[in-house]
Amino acid sequence: MLSTTLRTLRTRWITFVGSFVALSLGVAMIAVMGLALASSLDAPDRGPERFAAAPVVVKGQDTLEVPTSIGDRTQKLAQPRAVPEAAVAKLRDLGTVVEDRSFPVWAEGGPADLVGHPWSTAAFAPYGLDAGRAPQAVDEVVVSGGWARPGTRVRTDGGTVRVVGTVARLGFEDAVFYTDARAAELSPRSLQLVVDAGAAAVRKAVRGSEGVQVLTGDARRYADADPDRDSEALTAMNAMFGTAGGVTGFVSVFVVASTFAFAVAQRRREFGLLRTAGATPGQIGRMVVYEALVVGVLASAAGCVLGSYEAPKLAEWAVDESLAPRWFTIGDYTWPYHMAFWTGLFVALCGVLAASWRAGRTGPAEALREAAVDTRPMAWGRWLFGAALLIIAAVTLALALVTNPGDLLQRKTYVSRPMLLITAVALLAPVFVRPLARLIAWLPAQLPGAVGMLVRENAAAGVRRTAAVAAPVLVTVALAGSLLGATATLNEAKATEVRKQTAAEFVVTPAGDAGFDEATVQRLRAVSGAEVSASSSSAVYVLEDGVALIRSDARAVEPEPLAATARLPLTAGKVSDLDDDSIIVNEEWRRHAVGERVDVWLGDGRRKSLKIAAVMTIGTGNNGVYVTPRNTPAAPVDRVDVRLADGADTAAVAAGLRQAVRASGGEVLTRDAWVRATYPETNRTTRMGFFLVLGIALLYTGISLANTMVMATSDRVRELAVLRLAGATRWQVLRLVGVEALMVVMVGGLLGALVAGLNLVGLWSALGLLSVWTTIEIPWATLATAMGACAVLAVISAVAAAGLSLRRRAVELAGVRG
Repeated sequence: MLSTTLRTLRTRWITFVGSFVALSLGVAMIAVMGLALASSLDAPDRGPERFAAAPVVVKGQDTLEVPTSIGDRTQKLAQPRAVPEAAVAKLRDLGTVVEDRSFPVWAEGGPADLVGHPWSTAAFAPYGLDAGRAPQAVDEVVVSGGWARPGTRVRTDGGTVRVVGTVARLGFEDAVFYTDARAAELSPRSLQLVVDAGAAAVRKAVRGSEGVQVLTGDARRYADADPDRDSEALTAMNAMFGTAGGVTGFVSVFVVASTFAFAVAQRRREFGLLRTAGATPGQIGRMVVYEALVVGVLASAAGCVLGSYEAPKLAEWAVDESLAPRWFTIGDYTWPYHMAFWTGLFVALCGVLAASWRAGRTGPAEALREAAVDTRPMAWGRWLFGAALLIIAAVTLALALVTNPGDLLQRKTYVSRPMLLITAVALLAPVFVRPLARLIAWLPAQLPGAVGMLVRENAAAGVRRTAAVAAPVLVTVALAGSLLGATATLNEAKATEVRKQTAAEFVVTPAGDAGFDEATVQRLRAVSGAEVSASSSSAVYVLEDGVALIRSDARAVEPEPLAATARLPLTAGKVSDLDDDSIIVNEEWRRHAVGERVDVWLGDGRRKSLKIAAVMTIGTGNNGVYVTPRNTPAAPVDRVDVRLADGADTAAVAAGLRQAVRASGGEVLTRDAWVRATYPETNRTTRMGFFLVLGIALLYTGISLANTMVMATSDRVRELAVLRLAGATRWQVLRLVGVEALMVVMVGGLLGALVAGLNLVGLWSALGLLSVWTTIEIPWATLATAMGACAVLAVISAVAAAGLSLRRRAVELAGVRG
């Protein structure tokens, strides 16, 4: 059998090259994603930046820690606390204390992420003057980088200032240094300070102060602006590469298994001849397994080598597109290669086993008869598994809609669910191929000439071939439609939800993250004809089931302006009942009965019992909670909703609002413009992320489509030669092959659209159950592009393969099988 296997590999080299290409590329993709995922598990050690030269940094409480029966639960505070005054007084007895302040700065012509600091903290980075001098007056500043030179006057949200000095940009921030006194005016709260004293003495001085941290050595990095950015980057990369790896792995397994099964199904006449010559079913099965083993080992090894070369390129691209931090590189890991190699070999063997079992157990005469027409394209195993997966997909969707529709809005759910349905439809594809082929080819078959009729009958007769070639198109259209459609539908649902909840004509937003100062808010309130609702972002924490510390985004706003400018989706209670002793929650909270009291922790960590004043629907998950400003005293106003008073002139009010925020650089937007800015269709980072998740997988399906088309066309050499002998010209045969390829692409596209449509209907139903009624967003342009690309690839591959085959005389080809 081994010698027969080797001779078969040499004789049917096109089939085996196609299988080799599909498997090696699939293994390469799995290896690349495995290496990327493994490399995103650890971040390099990062030292302190702003406080690299500081002796000791004392930081106020920034973490809420709640003891539970299974250990402490922690959450970052929305409004960190300052170091207690009593502790500060003790620290001043030990040595010099420098209060640190960090606040966003908007400057005309300056970088968008400017941060203000007191000049006294510059030495702790350390920053050194490149030009000019230190600031001495309230309107003097020192800036980092070369965006302003000494002597330049710059308009900022804190007034016009004069640049008197510059320092080198250290890479981690764009800084503006004020005098200590002016910095204290612009940012009264100091959350951390530097102490020139011994660490032991400092720890003793702050002992008993809740949550206060003493930072020395590398721990001083926790005093930097974003100390968790590396861990957050790791989390984001893990999610991105995990999603991409899941999609890529599914596509690889799907295409490889389909290609190997098709390669075996193509050889039914060969198996029939072997059975006629006396081969047993076991011998045929072993021969096919040996072939798959040889091809599988070689292709998997080649795929691992290819993956080792391509993984660093993927890392470089992710860094260039800002999807990964600059320190991200591919590490030296071996387990992704093992996973890719053995997965590829296992899938190759699984792909041929079922097909070889069926081929080996078909009688010789039946096998020879079936070589022309697929009389039984669906084996009982295919029926069983296809129907089972379809039932599982339907049942799990129904259960999710009944028990927890919000789970269907999660990324991990709407990314994974299409895979189940794709597999089910692909297994059942032969059932749909014949009626779809006849439907698509009905009109061409009515036209003069035999091309339409031949296309229809060839597709209907070769059901397995049509289903195998349509499979990559099915995956392409289904994945693109499901994932991009789900994202677009969710974005539109969120925008619709916010639009319906906003009754204001204008929304005013600050230039930076610092929010509006009190003077700006008062100027906005003074605008004639404007009813103003100023609100702040914060958070509320609640312990559910005694073990889960849950954070809910909160907005702090006065109830009367809130009722005038918002239409909250209430299921119980009234907005007007909100006061300093109450809270508005949503139905996602475990306790959400009006009048019931809940123990919560506020944004600054204070524990408080609040009465539920009203309850909102869950919606898309962005409804959050509402409290009054007295429960978030440290949160700055970061949004102002403005409703026109009766009889007020829209243009006059808009002009007044713009004048009120001109000094601070704020922006006045209409409601629709604010919704578009807050919930854009798709930003660049999201597009690049989806390109990573979908692009590689869809590129692979495109290559697999061309590969499968070449395999299928090469197997029809004798059939095409018979058409030549019947009188068809070479160009007529090539035109027939091209039209057949187009029809097969349409079959796969329709099946993929069916899968995408079912997935999007499930998502839309979940949104409806959550009281968010929106339209289903179908990415028509993307689907048309994908279908067009598949059509071009299929036609070129099929016509090229047929053209090369038809170079020989038709009489010679008619006697040759492959």
